[in-house]
Amino acid sequence: MMLTAIAYTILAFIIIGLIIYVISIFNQLVMLRLNIDKCFHNIDILLKQRADEIPQLVSIAKQAMQYEQQTLEQLTELRSRFLQAKNTEQKIQIANIINQLTPAIFARVEAHPDLKTNENMLALQSRISEIENAISDRMEFFNDSVTLYNIAIHEFPNLILAKLPWYRDRSLLKLEHDYHGIKR
Repeated sequence: MMLTAIAYTILAFIIIGLIIYVISIFNQLVMLRLNIDKCFHNIDILLKQRADEIPQLVSIAKQAMQYEQQTLEQLTELRSRFLQAKNTEQKIQIANIINQLTPAIFARVEAHPDLKTNENMLALQSRISEIENAISDRMEFFNDSVTLYNIAIHEFPNLILAKLPWYRDRSLLKLEHDYHGIKR
């Protein structure tokens, strides 16, 4: 009888310990996920500012780059999709595509002397470059948070809890360019 009571007490402590451990894993994953969201919201403000500059960029560039119409239309369409995106993952995917297109447009601007000396274009290039420098600064914290989260959901024993549907790999934000002489 006494042995059974001790066994039940030990079993109760083990179960309570496991419950506390699972709760701590869950809380860690929640904290990591919320940190990603916080870091992205810091970047999202800048991504929206950059998206707001796109119509002006397209307008100025259209004047001298008639044959680049498809790229400019694609950039305009991506801006609309970015502003309508409802979740972080969609915004990251669209922002990464925009990040690939904008240097191509600025490279083409460099090839057009009339645009290269246009004061509006120079001011706009400078403004977008400043925004992208700020994005780049904040992106480091965001990508670090995403990396920590992605590692955590693939580590044992976290991966058992991470099988829940709201735990999935998150995408990194990428800036892969330099604007040919524009300070980054």
